Amino acid sequence: MAGTVRIDKYLWAIRAFKTRSEATEACSGGRVKVSGANAKPSKAVAPGDEIQVRKGTVLYTYRVLKPLENRVGASVVSEYAENLTPQSELDKLRAPVETFFVKRERGSGRPTKKDRREIEGMWDMLMGGE
Repeated sequence: MAGTVRIDKYLWAIRAFKTRSEATEACSGGRVKVSGANAKPSKAVAPGDEIQVRKGTVLYTYRVLKPLENRVGASVVSEYAENLTPQSELDKLRAPVETFFVKRERGSGRPTKKDRREIEGMWDMLMGGE
């Protein structure tokens, strides 16, 4: 293995992304940073580099231990990358999804503008708005 490897290959190899094309798109889309700077897919990473990956609302953080070009099993990943993601970020994965239902009489048709305003008012109150 070489001393450095492309960031997109590395992220795919350590199983941060399911496909290499997903890793490449994340890099191109500005969702991957190496040592605080946006990383293009061809950016080389070396041991000691810190990588931040934004996936949805969660910001994952990894430290490169050894460069890796070929995908490895999940049990071996810890030899190549150290997961530094704080627990507060991981808790976002288990955050409850708020659902909001309004009971309406069957056959009453679509909500009127007044109904919609009442529904939005209740929603704002629940979400801590006005």
